[in-house]
Amino acid sequence: MVNERAVKLSIPALPEYVDLVRLTLYGIATKLKFTFEEIEDMKVAVSEACNNAVLHAYGDASGQIEVTFETFEEELIITVQDFGKSFVVKEGKETPVMHGKAIDEIQSGGLGLYLMQALMDRVDVRQDGGTAVTLTKKRQVSEETA
Repeated sequence: MVNERAVKLSIPALPEYVDLVRLTLYGIATKLKFTFEEIEDMKVAVSEACNNAVLHAYGDASGQIEVTFETFEEELIITVQDFGKSFVVKEGKETPVMHGKAIDEIQSGGLGLYLMQALMDRVDVRQDGGTAVTLTKKRQVSEETA
């Protein structure tokens, strides 16, 4: 089912375009009344997902990154999709769980994923003709946002 309130952004897989994703996220999350701290956490997580695509998906070739923001009453789901080569997740197609592991137990290159998991409520990685990282953040309900 397609979310009618979804916002889709397609950018070149170049570092200078990641700021556009962060600005779009800020605008959407502000309208949904996420707190400043929640927005900052999401900005770091989405930047990590975009940077992974920029650095690893296309090598020296050019490519695109598609970012979809799906808005719901109490949560925001952000999907960062590239169409390049996938990175290897050793534990099958599921996202490796890194909570509770010491920093030296995390494989090289896994820190971005670890950071995303620490900052978001849910992180899913799908590999099928590229890599899609889906980041979910639930809005904390407070007296100000209720």
